[in-house]
Amino acid sequence: MQIELKDLILVPVDFTETSENAIMHAAKLAATMQYSVHLFHVINRESQRELRKKDEDRGDLTEKLMALGEKYIAPENVAFEVSTHEGSIYSEIEEALISEGAKLMVMGTHGKKGLQFIFGSDALKVVTKSPVPVIVVQDRDFDEGYNRIVFPVNDFTENRQQVQWAVHIAKIFDSEILVFVQKEADSGMETKMSIVTQQIAESFDEEKINYRIFESEKVSNYTEQLLEFAAEERADLITIMTDSDAYSPDFPIAGWDEKLMFNPMQIPVLCINPKELNQVYFRYVGIL
Repeated sequence: MQIELKDLILVPVDFTETSENAIMHAAKLAATMQYSVHLFHVINRESQRELRKKDEDRGDLTEKLMALGEKYIAPENVAFEVSTHEGSIYSEIEEALISEGAKLMVMGTHGKKGLQFIFGSDALKVVTKSPVPVIVVQDRDFDEGYNRIVFPVNDFTENRQQVQWAVHIAKIFDSEILVFVQKEADSGMETKMSIVTQQIAESFDEEKINYRIFESEKVSNYTEQLLEFAAEERADLITIMTDSDAYSPDFPIAGWDEKLMFNPMQIPVLCINPKELNQVYFRYVGIL
C-alpha cells in the first residue's frame, strides 16, 4: 500500500507474538494520531540461516509482513507499507528512521533477555540512540489507549521533549499525567526538584492537561518505587528520557533505562532521547 511518509510510525518486526503486539499498538496509535505505519524487517546473518533452513526468501518475508499489515493495520483504516532489508539490525533501523522521516517507533520485546536475543549486543542502542521517541511494549494489550501516564521527575537532566511528548499523548487520549517526584535528602537538591516540578506543572497548566503530583516515600530505590507506583495507579504508559551519555551518581542511565523498559508489569515505556544535548529544559533555575 503506497503511503506518504509524513507522520510515520516504524515497527521493527521479527515475526514473534510480541512483535505482533507492537504492530497492534502501532495500528491503534496510528489510527488515533492519524499516522501511517511501516513494518520493517532486517535480515541479518542469523535470519539468513533460518531462511535457508525453511527454504524461504525475501519475497516470502514480504508476504508475511503484508499479511500482518492486512490483519492488524488495515482494519484500523490506517495506511501502511512493508519492507525487508539486509544488514545490521541496529544500523538499518537507525537509517530507516532518518531516511523515511519517521516520527515514532514502536518496538516489541520479551524483556531484557528477549531483546538481547532479538536485536543482539546493540539492543539498548536501538532505543537509546534512536533519533525519534520509541515506545517499548511487551505482551500487554493496547486496551483503550494511554489514559494514565506516569511522568518521573528525578535528578537526571530533564529535556523539553519529555514534556512535549507527554502533552502530545495526553491531548490525544485525554490522559491524566501522574508526576512522580524523587525524594531528596540534600536540601539543595530538594529545592531543585521543587523548582523543576513547579515548571512542569506550569507547562501542564498552560496546556490544560489533567495531572496530579506525587513524591516518593523514600530517598533510595526510586526506580523500584516508581514501578510500584505505576502498578498501583494502573498506568498505561511511562515516559522517560534515555540519554545514554547522561549519568547520575545514584542511577547509571543504562540501569535506569533497562529497569523501566523491561519492567515486570509490562507497562509500555515511551523512551525519548534529547535531540540536542545543549538545549536543556530544566537543568538550571529560571530556564523554561
